[in-house]
Amino acid sequence: MLKQSPRHLIGNAARLSGVPPANIRYYEKEGLLPAQARADNRYRLYSDEEVHRLRFVRLCRAMDMSLDEVRTLLALDVAAPTADHAACATLDEHLDHVRTRLAELRTLEQELLALRERCDGTGGHCHVIEALHERADADPVPAPAPLARRHV
Repeated sequence: MLKQSPRHLIGNAARLSGVPPANIRYYEKEGLLPAQARADNRYRLYSDEEVHRLRFVRLCRAMDMSLDEVRTLLALDVAAPTADHAACATLDEHLDHVRTRLAELRTLEQELLALRERCDGTGGHCHVIEALHERADADPVPAPAPLARRHV
């Protein structure tokens, strides 16, 4: 006789996985989690395997992976063993995104430090606000940028 995996209500699945119930529903809607079995009262029921899958998704999202990247890794997980190294390509792409974002954040840090240096804490008003007003007047309205691939 096959042993059936315990079934968890969404609140318990959330507690066991660390994923809030709203996110669980969203991941189900986005196809990261298969449609759930329902109890007689129509409540969603989650197996231990699905709770583990939620932990996997939570870990990937904590590493700032997009839903598409998580979806790719989940698909590779169930693919043939020969596809295992394809996960490296997904991670390499994510690393490129992280490195780009780090460069953007370093630039932002320098801009904020330069702005902060405008105020020494003396005087009747804040020179930071003044600098922001100057910059707002000096910066032209940017032309609409081409749609870039958003990392979500």
